[in-house]
Amino acid sequence: MRFKTLGLIILLFVLAAVQSMPCQAQQQPPRPPDYPPNRPPTMEEEQHAKIEKEMAKKANQQRQAELKRDTDKLLKLATELKQYVDKTNENTLSLEVLKKAEEIEKLAHSVKDKMKGGY
Repeated sequence: MRFKTLGLIILLFVLAAVQSMPCQAQQQPPRPPDYPPNRPPTMEEEQHAKIEKEMAKKANQQRQAELKRDTDKLLKLATELKQYVDKTNENTLSLEVLKKAEEIEKLAHSVKDKMKGGY
C-alpha cells in the first residue's frame, strides 16, 4: 500500500507540473508554396494559403483548450483517487479506486497524444 501511495503522490506532482507548464501547440512547418519560385503567387493561391494558416491556428487553439479541460479533469480525478485511497486500508481495495485509476490512465494517454499534436 505504501508503494501505491507513493505512486499516487508522484502522479499528483506530475499532474501539478503539467497543469502549471504552458503548453505550446506544435505548429506544422510552413508548407512550401504550390507555385514555382520564379513567379509570384496568384490571388487564389494567397487566399488558399491564408485560409490554411487560419485553420491551423484554430486547430491549435482548440487543442490547447482541450488540453486545459483534460488536465483540469485529470487533476480532479487524481484528487478523488487520493480521497478513495485514504479511506481504504491495507486489506481493502475498492472497485471504485481501480475504475478511477483506469479513467486517469486513459485521460493521461489522451493528454499526452494531444501534447504531441495528434488526436
